[in-house]
Amino acid sequence: MQSQKKHPRAFSFEFFPPKTPEGMEKLRATWKQLAQLKPKFFSCTYGAGGSTRDRTLETVLEIGSAGHTAAPHISCVGATRADIAATLDLYKAKGIRHIVALRGDLPSGAASAGDLRYANELVAFIRERTGDHFNVEFACYPEFHPQARNPLDDLRNFKRKLDAGANSAITQYFFNADSYFRFVEDCEALGITVPIVPGIMPIGNFSQLARFSDACGAEIPRWLRLKLQSFGDDLASIRSLGLDVVTELCDRLLSAGAPGLHFYTMNQAELTSTIWQRLGI
Repeated sequence: MQSQKKHPRAFSFEFFPPKTPEGMEKLRATWKQLAQLKPKFFSCTYGAGGSTRDRTLETVLEIGSAGHTAAPHISCVGATRADIAATLDLYKAKGIRHIVALRGDLPSGAASAGDLRYANELVAFIRERTGDHFNVEFACYPEFHPQARNPLDDLRNFKRKLDAGANSAITQYFFNADSYFRFVEDCEALGITVPIVPGIMPIGNFSQLARFSDACGAEIPRWLRLKLQSFGDDLASIRSLGLDVVTELCDRLLSAGAPGLHFYTMNQAELTSTIWQRLGI
């Protein structure tokens, strides 16, 4: 963790683009509330195969017009080089300087994986097309990518993204701090010293969390899974335990020198704000 302590702390909040005008209104209230915490940036996800590009851009531009830094996600799966180039040119023309580059998911029913198959190829293409215009964040997996053949292979993929020109990493969410510490140590052993910011998922809905976690390979510790399950529909108890567990996790990460936190807000301000207040950031 030595290399991580050298980086200034950066806090950020992630949203997804709403599908309805009501969803947009709700998100507007959320980001305005979270903006009072003065994060380094907000980010907005990108649907499978770029399916939400316009709504992602609309969200990012609205946040940016209020004077905050906002970063759209961009993915390469299911997209041609021309598609990606057009998106990058659009972001650049709109004055966006910060992006989150991901491989992404193939839309269901789509036949082609697109011209670029991996995130490191996307990062290389971004640099080739736009030089140093963008600060490029990328994803990493302390509990290893569900499709990685083995942990070493996953670490090599991490290094490929860096070598292609990425600036810093945001992790998949996790609930076991040791998985993050060990991952960082493994990265340091390979000479990787860029900021590796822990991704944090507040717990407000157990069935949704279990579904996400099973899909992305994030482990919910057995004791926590069983305890949350036992609460059934008692949302107050789920949130209360979730706040305790996630606040303690964040505290441990920051105390050990993690270079900030990236909150997966699920377009809600309340849980993230409460954790923030409890941490006294």
